[in-house]
Amino acid sequence: MTITKEQNGSSLTVNLQGRLDTTTAPDLDAELKEDLAGIQALTLDLKELEYISSAGLRVLLSAQKVMNKQGSMVVRNVNQTVMEVFEITGFSDILTIA
Repeated sequence: MTITKEQNGSSLTVNLQGRLDTTTAPDLDAELKEDLAGIQALTLDLKELEYISSAGLRVLLSAQKVMNKQGSMVVRNVNQTVMEVFEITGFSDILTIA
């Protein structure tokens, strides 16, 4: 998985490319924990995310909990495959999907 980030003041956009699974989820989790201090608006762009596993869902949930305390989080450009996972797991009700 490739993670690219763009920070503009207190806004952070994270673009994910590839597969967010058991192997790659710890990398994203570590990057987010390092980068979320002082961030008030987090955008996760999943345009190029091909797959998400339960490990990836846990990372998104963890980020959502942090951002609930300090600002907002939006998930955008969700493809049909990932959206099905969000709907089946109930994440479509938890996450703000644009």
